[in-house]
Amino acid sequence: MNIFMILIGSAFINNYVFAQFLGMCPFFGVSKKTDMAIGMGISVTFVMVLASVMTWLFYNLVLVPLDITYLRTLVFVLIIASIVQFVEVFMKKMFVALYSKLGVYLPLITTNCAIFGVTLININQELSFIEAIVNALGAGAGFTLAMLLMAGIREKYEHNPDIPEVFRGFPLALFSAGLMSIGFMGFQGII
Repeated sequence: MNIFMILIGSAFINNYVFAQFLGMCPFFGVSKKTDMAIGMGISVTFVMVLASVMTWLFYNLVLVPLDITYLRTLVFVLIIASIVQFVEVFMKKMFVALYSKLGVYLPLITTNCAIFGVTLININQELSFIEAIVNALGAGAGFTLAMLLMAGIREKYEHNPDIPEVFRGFPLALFSAGLMSIGFMGFQGII
């Protein structure tokens, strides 16, 4: 597969939020402000890429040679959880303000199904090491884009007095996500 096609495909065509509906918890929880959305997007992208590297290596260098590939789910979850702990400690030391803003959503990266989905897709599609990294980078970029788009929309309508009270908050966020998902379906068939 062409590396560029993998990058564009995972960021736009098969966007993990709008096309595969993975990673919805942080998508709705942290997309209220653009600075939080950028921080979460970068954190998830970093964890996706590092998790893809680590799981690909562990799968192909340990699990396959020992013929214990049935343990991949357990091993992948443990690897992702370890990486998230590293990111959490790093952000707590280096980016205190962002760490406090992300709150409970930062440790929830461990259970972000988009990260787990990327690692499994890398293995199931038998992507090479470089292709797996590019797929994770594109998926992280697509996740960050989705977060930024949603944060921009939510900031716009947060203080709009014309929106009825019953639609404010989560209902309007769901509606907006649905419309963006339809928009991202327009990318189908490009590649």
